Formats: sequence, structure tokens, C-alpha cells
Amino acid sequence: MSIKIRQAKVEDAPFLAQMMLQSSRAGKKVGLFDLIFETNDDKELLRKLEQLAQTEAKSHCNYRNFLIAEMDGQSVGTLCSYEPRKATKEVFIAALQEIGCSETLENTLEVFYGCKLDVSRTALMFDFMEELEGFLDVGVLKALMHKSLLSARLKGYSIAQTIIEIGSLEAELLYEKLGFSVIDEKECESYKEIFGRSGLKLLSISF
Repeated sequence: MSIKIRQAKVEDAPFLAQMMLQSSRAGKKVGLFDLIFETNDDKELLRKLEQLAQTEAKSHCNYRNFLIAEMDGQSVGTLCSYEPRKATKEVFIAALQEIGCSETLENTLEVFYGCKLDVSRTALMFDFMEELEGFLDVGVLKALMHKSLLSARLKGYSIAQTIIEIGSLEAELLYEKLGFSVIDEKECESYKEIFGRSGLKLLSISF
């Protein structure tokens, strides 16, 4: 079965929501979106994430930032890439408020943004690199990354970065196989209290 990589469209929002939720939890009971939307009800979270993918404010969660991998016409994986100087914390807050999130949103997000990593303003950021469970180890993520790096190079980028949780051994191993290496790491007590992970790591690749 061949893997087709294409740009996400607005009608892909339900699948993107599924992949974003899967990515945010990453084996944890509570992920960032459970915290932001103040619920752990999957149906409600998916509805909110579907809306988030389509907001006027172009946060990193916007469908325009995603590539989708397809096999036999079925969506099987995603990879988001965005410019951190454009998809800022402020834009993310604006997108979340657009779909009705509370005024105390900034305090909630501080749990994540409080783990300050040395993210390059000139790098392209990757997020939500996910695949459906039945399609592991068939080359989906490698194909998504290859296409994303090719597109990034054509746009003039030479560095890409991503953030993972400390202790996410599978994710770290996968990114290392794709050529990334750890360049920064921050342990955060508040992050550990909520998510059970001691903090975050920044990985980078030059191409």
C-alpha cells in the first residue's frame, strides 16, 4: 500500500481533532486540551478541537498547518508545521477565545509556557506527529516528515524543532531516528503536578 501525503483541508477537521487529542494525551490520563477545555469527555473535546482547527485566528492548531497521510483513501496520520513567530501564544489564546474558552485561559496555559525552552524564532516547529494505531511501522511518519522537510527547505528554512515531554521515550526515539537531537530540557514542578511528567525537551534538526 502506498502512502500519499497531502495538505489538510477544512473538511479534515474531525480527523485532525482526533490526532491532536491523541498527541496531547500521549499515554497520560490528562492532556493539555483536557485542562484548557475543562473536561475529559472525549466527545466534547473532539468537538472543541474540530472548532479550534477552523478558527479565524491562525494558531498552530489551524488545519492550514497540517499535512495528512493517506493509505487507500483513508487518513492515517498527521504532521503539523508552523512558524513560532507567527503562531504565537497570543494567537493561540485568541483562537481559543474565539470558540468560547474562559477568561482565565492565560493562567491555564502558563503550565505549558512556564517551561521556557530555547526555541529558535527562525526555525520551523513541528507538532502533532501522529498515526492511527493500526498503521504503526509502515512508514507513515517518515513520509510525513520527509514531505515537511522538503517543503520547509523550499521556504528557506534550514532548522526544524519540536517539543516533547521528558519521559516520552517512544517519541524521543522516533524523532532521533528521523535525525533530531535534544538541545534543551527543562524540569517544571507545576507541569509534573498536573501531567505526571517532569517537564519538556526541545529537539532540533538541521537540513
